[in-house]
This record gives sequence, C-alpha cells and structure tokens, in this order.
Amino acid sequence: MTTARAVLEGYAQLRQQVAIMLELARAGEWDALIERQAGYLQLADRLRQLDREVELDIDGAQRKAELLEAILADDLAIREQLVARRDELGQLMDSSRRQRDLHRSYGKQASSVVSGSDDFGQGIS
Repeated sequence: MTTARAVLEGYAQLRQQVAIMLELARAGEWDALIERQAGYLQLADRLRQLDREVELDIDGAQRKAELLEAILADDLAIREQLVARRDELGQLMDSSRRQRDLHRSYGKQASSVVSGSDDFGQGIS
C-alpha cells in the first residue's frame, strides 16, 4: 500500500471511529465512548505522523477534505451531547446538594418535606 493510500485509509478509519463515538454519545453510553476515545486518539496520532510524510494528489486531497469535514461535524455533535450531559449532571448535583443542605438544617423533618413536595400535584390516590 502506498503512503498516500495509507493516509486516506487512516482518515476513513478515523471517520468510522468518530461516527461510532457519536452513536455512543447519542445512546448515553458514556463509558464506552471514553474507551473508544483512547483508540481514536492513538489512531489520530499515528495518522498525524503519516500525513506529514506524504503529499496527496488533487483527488486524494479532496477525499481527505471530505473525510475531515465529516469528522469535524461528528466531533461537534459529540461535543454538543457532552455539554448536554454535563448540564444534566450539574442539575443532579445541585438537587443533591439542596437535599443534603435540607437534611443538615432540618434533620428527619427534611425527609418528609422533600418527599411531600415530590408528590405534590402528582394526583396521589
């Protein structure tokens, strides 16, 4: 395999990796996403070194640009999923912090206040 072909194959593999990572992010498979990221970074490092050694023809450069555009679009979508997850976790942490503060302030009475407010307006029978 020529070096130019190896570079394009590497970008295609990188494209495939990031597409899988996007699906994992959309599915909320955060542990699997992190595991995939390690392989993605290794592949990107190898590709960066290989890419320095080759000059692509016009068709190869066009294909590389298309792959990079798709990689960057998926990367942006992954980042958006991660920001949404970060915000969700922040809300959960805030809720937990408020519950902890209630328990510190009011002890056992806080449990009945919190559980009572959770049921409020829920149509309890």
